[in-house]
Amino acid sequence: MPPREDPNGGASPSEPAPPQPAKAKGKKKDENKDDDLSEEDQALKEQLELYVVRAQDPDPGVQKLALESMRQEIRSATSSMTSVPKPLKFLRPHYGTLKAYFETMPESELKKYMADILSVLALTMSAEGERESLKYRMIGSEGDIGSWGHEYVRNLAGEIAQEFQKRQDDGMTTDSLKELVEQIVSFHMKHNAEPEAVDLLMEVEKLDLLVKHVDSTNYKRTCLYLTSSSKYLPAPDDMLALKIAFEIYMKFGDFANALRIALLLDDKSLELKQIFTATDDFHLKKQFAFIIARHGLSTDIDDDIAADENEKEALQDIISNIKLSEGYLTLARDIEVMEPKSPEDIYKVHLIDGRGATSSSLDSARQNLAATFVNAFVNAGFGQDKLMTAPSDSSGSGSSGNWLFKNKEHGKASAAASLGMILLWDSDSGLAQLDKYLHSNDIHVVAGALLGIGIVSCGVKSDCDPAFALISEYFSRDESIIRIGAILGLGIAYAGSQKEVRENLTAFLSDSQVPLEVLVFAAISLGLVFVGSCNEEIAQTIICVLMERSEPELAEPIIRLLPVALGLLYLGKQESVEATAEVSKTFDEKIRNYCDVTLMSLAYAGTGNVLKVQKLLGICSEHLEKGETHQGPAVLGISLISMAEELGAEMAVRSLERLLQYGEQNIRRAVPLALGLLCISNPKVNVMDTMSRLSHDADAEVSMAAIISLGLIGAGTNNARIAGMLRNLSSYYYKEAGHLFCVRIAQGLVHLGKGLLTLSPYHSDRFLLSPIALAGLVTVLHACLDMKSIILGKYHYMLYILALAMQPRMLLTVDEDLKPLSVPVRVGQAVDIVGQAGRPKTITGFQTHSTPVLLAAGERAELATEKYLPLTPVLEGFVILRNNPEYHED
Repeated sequence: MPPREDPNGGASPSEPAPPQPAKAKGKKKDENKDDDLSEEDQALKEQLELYVVRAQDPDPGVQKLALESMRQEIRSATSSMTSVPKPLKFLRPHYGTLKAYFETMPESELKKYMADILSVLALTMSAEGERESLKYRMIGSEGDIGSWGHEYVRNLAGEIAQEFQKRQDDGMTTDSLKELVEQIVSFHMKHNAEPEAVDLLMEVEKLDLLVKHVDSTNYKRTCLYLTSSSKYLPAPDDMLALKIAFEIYMKFGDFANALRIALLLDDKSLELKQIFTATDDFHLKKQFAFIIARHGLSTDIDDDIAADENEKEALQDIISNIKLSEGYLTLARDIEVMEPKSPEDIYKVHLIDGRGATSSSLDSARQNLAATFVNAFVNAGFGQDKLMTAPSDSSGSGSSGNWLFKNKEHGKASAAASLGMILLWDSDSGLAQLDKYLHSNDIHVVAGALLGIGIVSCGVKSDCDPAFALISEYFSRDESIIRIGAILGLGIAYAGSQKEVRENLTAFLSDSQVPLEVLVFAAISLGLVFVGSCNEEIAQTIICVLMERSEPELAEPIIRLLPVALGLLYLGKQESVEATAEVSKTFDEKIRNYCDVTLMSLAYAGTGNVLKVQKLLGICSEHLEKGETHQGPAVLGISLISMAEELGAEMAVRSLERLLQYGEQNIRRAVPLALGLLCISNPKVNVMDTMSRLSHDADAEVSMAAIISLGLIGAGTNNARIAGMLRNLSSYYYKEAGHLFCVRIAQGLVHLGKGLLTLSPYHSDRFLLSPIALAGLVTVLHACLDMKSIILGKYHYMLYILALAMQPRMLLTVDEDLKPLSVPVRVGQAVDIVGQAGRPKTITGFQTHSTPVLLAAGERAELATEKYLPLTPVLEGFVILRNNPEYHED
């Protein structure tokens, strides 16, 4: 009797023997089964049994014929997906007999023939973990494995992986498997099973063999699988997978995709130059420049990239983001939102019933300050508004001078700087309009103007460096506020550029006379300019500053930004931070843990590293004495690390909800901010509801953080539901100045750039993370951990650091001369198509619009016309279209 069948079609050796009666039942059933066979099945069964007897015949001729016939039967047998093919089923009882006979056969061609057949029979018969199919395959003839069918090849691949692991553990050589691996990989690649080929090569650590097996029909699917799986692979395999994908893209001339991977790897050896020099197509180079500019990488165009001076200048202009303002305004005109908006248009007081309207008597300076920020956020980048740029000859009340002086002291600084936000990215007219404030007698106005100069130049670079020239004159001034304006302005203007401003800023850090606040901002600016650079010298300087602080200084709330500045140097750089983290363990115990947690969470930001998330969750579960503050950054760290991919983000949201229920107060205060970072500019309903609940929390810090986070998750979306919530909150908190200020800031954020901007640091289909944008967000969120003393204190201008993360969420199609070109596109929810068969649709539930269009979080666009070909696979930001030579109008 054949062994008991388990549902997987193999014999199951691990099961205990059933009691006797069951066996008898089985026997009866089997006899009946024999009777139930149709005539042809019965004939086939007898035929095969005859072959088995003949295969053991002493005469080699008879043997050969029997084996040939058996082989034919097995190969020609087709079966449904779920059941074992008939010949294999009927040969199962004889597997043992044939195995025993095989051992007695002399070495010959026939023995190899027999081995092939045993290898196939082992597919259904072999005991778990025996790897017999592979064993006989290695002895058998070198024939083509594919002819035995897919299931056989897949089974072999699985056994190879196990065998490889075992041989590695035992220290044996694995070379003998290589040939078989090559055969299987080429079989999989020819039969649209790219993921299986990649998996096998990863198992046997030979991923580099992939490059030669890929062809032009399947390289895109293969690379898509490689890049998507890299998020879940442990280091260093993740980097290897991306490098192989890069090689494959370069091999098939898909340079735009290769560029995206090079930016993701951020590896100096994968020079961007080699992508530029691989093509002579100038328009393609312009498209590369747009992708690099969106990522915020400062790159110098040299003669190797473009020999012609005009071409060089054109590319440098694009990389310097000089076209950004113009493109953004094209979008605004097309959507018809050029009309400036006033804060009142955003507050919509008339929609609130009752007491909201009466609250104006509270604290007019603070209300005006809030209106300044709302005005700056809503009109960001439009170049005109109703408070700061309104023409001064009208009745006098709307003029910018008057609005400035409706603010008190440091409020004036924010008011002057708001002009920079309104003229964002338009450095020429921005610097001209800010210049008049530099000559003011009021130190706060001068400081604000310096900060404004930085904001205007944010992300936009220029050959003559006007921002640096204007700002650097003010470093030597005595007033703290002017120095801070200059320092922060410089940090925002040159974020991520690693420009030579180090001496200017480190001078403040090494000077013992400098006040603490100036020190902190100098460190933050260094962190922003050298973000992710792992610059040891700067790290040393900041460490020294931290070590030299006295007890009372370490108790100051603003000191918490020093570890952030240190962490920014290692943003996303993983292990590189370890030496610095060791040093931080020697700090004063007041700041030691805070520094440790902050460094770790920033170094692993956006990597999705599960072990680090577990470590941070562990820190959050401790019960601490009063005065320990490092759990806040740990909570932020959880969302920083797990924002890398959708699955991790959803799990993080659930973990954070647990922390809300069981965590201490200082943890609960950070949770809304962490949720805000996870869903930034992406208002998910479940997170929105949590925030709505927390915004009425009994703890003032929790509710303020929740209100700000409502603004963050709705940033630039004009989300009506959030706008409604905030209006209700403004009447609920009409007596609480601090809460009301937070509500106003959130209202400004939700209507950021009248709904045309996003704060999300991810772009290019959520594939690339812009370090500069993330640096801006992290700095502001850490400042929000102590809302009362920093944002509601006198450092509210830190909110302008968000300018680093502001980007138009647009798709603007242009022709080869960079003139806007309106074409129909389909915009819909992006669908994950990794490893799916055929050519699945990449978007669902789409609508067709003509460009320029807005893309919300999780949306993707594709061209709805065959007339043009895009020069980049991901339609986002500026996309150059070229005429399709094969297109013929019907």
